[in-house]
Amino acid sequence: MIPNSYTVDSISQSQDLASKIISSSTPQQIISACATIETFLHSRSSDQSRHFFSITFPTLILKLFGFTNDSSATSPPQCSSWIDIVSSSNDPDFASRVFHLLSPNGVVFNSIFSIDRKSLVKFVFPTERLPEWARFMLSSEKDVKILSNLCPLFKGKVKADSIKSPGSVYQVQLNVFEYYMFWFAYYPICRANNENNVDNLLTKRTKKEKFRLENWTYSIPGFSSNAKRVPEQKFECNLYLRLLYAYLREFVPISDLNMHQHPYRSSLLNYTSGYDGSVLLRAEFLVDAFLNYWLIDNDFSPLSVNVCKWFGVSPRLSVVSREIPPTSGLGELVKLFVKYLNLSSVWATNQCESNVECSGSPKWMVPDSPSVLFDSSVKSGDLASLVPCVSAVGSWNVWIQRPLYRFILRTFLFCPVGTSIKNASEVFSIWVCYMEPWSITIDDFVGFDALINGCTKNARKEDSQSQDCGYSSLWQGYVLSNYLYYSSLVMHFIGFAHKFLHTDPEYILQMVLKVLNILTSSRELMDLIKNVNTVFHAEQSRSSKSKLHSLYRFVPTIREQLEDWEDGLCESDADGSFLHENWNKDLRLFDDGEDGGQRLLQLFILRAEAELQSFSGDNLAQNLQCIDSLKTQMSCLFGGHAIKPIAFSLEPEQQQQSRGEIFKPKRVGHHALADFKYKGDWMKRPISDDEVAWLAKLLIWLSDRLNEILGLNQPKNNSDVGPKWSYVEVSGDVVGNVYGPMETIKTAMYAIGTWLRMLVAAFVDLMRKHGVRCAEKGFQTFSQSLDKRV
Repeated sequence: MIPNSYTVDSISQSQDLASKIISSSTPQQIISACATIETFLHSRSSDQSRHFFSITFPTLILKLFGFTNDSSATSPPQCSSWIDIVSSSNDPDFASRVFHLLSPNGVVFNSIFSIDRKSLVKFVFPTERLPEWARFMLSSEKDVKILSNLCPLFKGKVKADSIKSPGSVYQVQLNVFEYYMFWFAYYPICRANNENNVDNLLTKRTKKEKFRLENWTYSIPGFSSNAKRVPEQKFECNLYLRLLYAYLREFVPISDLNMHQHPYRSSLLNYTSGYDGSVLLRAEFLVDAFLNYWLIDNDFSPLSVNVCKWFGVSPRLSVVSREIPPTSGLGELVKLFVKYLNLSSVWATNQCESNVECSGSPKWMVPDSPSVLFDSSVKSGDLASLVPCVSAVGSWNVWIQRPLYRFILRTFLFCPVGTSIKNASEVFSIWVCYMEPWSITIDDFVGFDALINGCTKNARKEDSQSQDCGYSSLWQGYVLSNYLYYSSLVMHFIGFAHKFLHTDPEYILQMVLKVLNILTSSRELMDLIKNVNTVFHAEQSRSSKSKLHSLYRFVPTIREQLEDWEDGLCESDADGSFLHENWNKDLRLFDDGEDGGQRLLQLFILRAEAELQSFSGDNLAQNLQCIDSLKTQMSCLFGGHAIKPIAFSLEPEQQQQSRGEIFKPKRVGHHALADFKYKGDWMKRPISDDEVAWLAKLLIWLSDRLNEILGLNQPKNNSDVGPKWSYVEVSGDVVGNVYGPMETIKTAMYAIGTWLRMLVAAFVDLMRKHGVRCAEKGFQTFSQSLDKRV
């Protein structure tokens, strides 16, 4: 039992240490605070360090990330955060000192694991700092009860608030490790939103300001070099990126995932908050936290459609989450995250290659039968199978497929027109990296490893030189399980390229060329993509001897992925997209229609040539060479000519159409006019489906009466050559008898009366045809009186 005096002393020391952390705003003060924290934790056991985590640790988090005590979710990180101070100092030694305090093997994390092992401290995470879709679920009493089942991240963590309205207000309770990782994942989201708000305010302010000299001199090449440049940040001083890789490397295994599985754990739904029984449980929590904060967050369809149907929840949260792009500024973090998780795919492929008994693709890639997610006969006891378990598939790829696809797709579709494409280019690099997992090697992480454990780059290169960085048949399963990345997403990207071609033609052209280079990088890969597209649009062959017969079993899974991964996206949502009228509800990359991939790429090439030639520059020859390369890759992918000859003649027709041919309707009923032969007077033909029947009949009747009055319905003399024009001969007596204004008024009144009489007669005929006879007598009386007055 700890003495009461010692407890009081520990509380006071923790409070003093918290005050010291708050006042630390210079590198020297931060280094001193780090040393004090390490000394304090080294000299105390887990029971004695309880007050540090309950009093000092929240202060350390707020100061590390620059948050305030304000509960508002919009409160931005302060400029005096430790991460910003380390980045602005550009001092590698200073960055290493702070990194050593927060590293996975440091004293802070060792104390965290000791505290969590005994469950001595619990935290309540602010609801307003959760992902947007989770905040919506917590606001509904119906949805909050199944939130733990919908998302494993909140399994066992959603509790009723015992202080504020018990049973109606819920909160998320976390242990120390979970609490820190939630703040760690939330930091880049809050920082990016703050930077975006500042940029929007500056943009609005610039538009309101008057004309100033620097506003136009900056656009002149001779003066643009005078702009202030931000000093390049050293790689060693990016504290957040270093910590991210260190946590992934320490807590997320990428090789032999089955060895980390708990012996009594059957699924992800059966774990508790303690992580001592399995390393994989902590890894799944960390990966799930990054996915929900960075990739899902404000997605209007955050969960799988089948999981939502199972629990009776609407899969779309469009009522709360608008169709907006994902948070910008996360490209570098997400790329590192995705590349690291794809190392598990590389490891699985290498293991399959080294195993003599392994034939075909690794088992983690594509199931042999349709997924249980779409089986209506699944019992409630099999509910655990709805949630992906990484140990069952041997790779993290199944975890990131849907969130990453929607993250990339929403970026391309909802990127605002007139804004910079910097964020879209970062997301594009993530997509390209994901499409080429065979190009990921250990060399990509040499710099991070050197900072963590001081390993040399030469030792890493020796291991990675033996790896093949090209596509092989061992990656067939990976491509099949992620087929939409190579087909449907390509079509959406082409629409994005058309939409933003005018912003930066050179860079957009290079992006399109990069995608085609990947699709045509290997003949085997290109044939696989084409063959899957063929069997997708064809009925399953009855003959088992067909070469493509083995690919038919993947078609149902691809269809289900297309419906699930693009759920919630419709024509009206993607305003401005090139595929607005013909939405990509099907795989149209190799379609020959106007909305097919080949036609859209042909149009893109024509537009790109026009954009590049509209302004003369030093890179014009290089850009035209890039267009030639694009044409070559198109010919390789689709076959034939890159730009097909135009099917219609560009010369104007010599024969002029008559008036009747010009105004003749194109369709009659449900048949084309060419298929409908009518012999007789064209004015008495049947009414077509694009005409208003009663209005057409009324106008034809009026035209016929006028022609009869004017004598234009007289039969033509066949002996006459050429059209005859009717002339009205006015006698000299009539010309001489001009009676002035009164005669003119009478003539006008006569004309008006005649027109009203014709209009009344038309209405009477119309009412007779429709069976309306109650007012017929009145109309006739009115017509007779009108005739008498006229």
